Amino acid sequence: MANAVLLPEVTRMIDEGHSVTLPLRGRSMRPFLEDGRDKALLVRMDREPRVGDPVLAEISKGHYVLHRIVAIDGQRLTLRGDGNLGTEQCTTGDIRALAVGFYRKGRTKADTTDALKWRLYSWLWMRLLPVRRYLLFALHPHIPNKIRKIISK
Repeated sequence: MANAVLLPEVTRMIDEGHSVTLPLRGRSMRPFLEDGRDKALLVRMDREPRVGDPVLAEISKGHYVLHRIVAIDGQRLTLRGDGNLGTEQCTTGDIRALAVGFYRKGRTKADTTDALKWRLYSWLWMRLLPVRRYLLFALHPHIPNKIRKIISK
């Protein structure tokens, strides 16, 4: 189902108080969340947003992202996907949901965002921004194959 159809329905359900498990699409939250493999557990944002929160935001009409808040300036938020170097801007009113957990690698138990594991990962990954481009390059799924082909020639 196209995001343009699915995500407005997801946000409607969340607004009604339901939690929604959403399969993840895209590579912007790599290396820890993978396209087509992992799922996010989304709920209504019932508190003030905080730096580090993973949120579903509508950054422009019909364009949604599930990214982490990296800066807050009043009502203005700066978002960045863990696998991205660039940022997006939105307002607190553009937040459609808060991700409170992630089902990774086919597991049936979510890694919750309030658990020590997630908090440590988040703290470390956010501080690695200056070297993140090199880590993301090394972790890119196609790089090892390309390097093997070059070496084998």
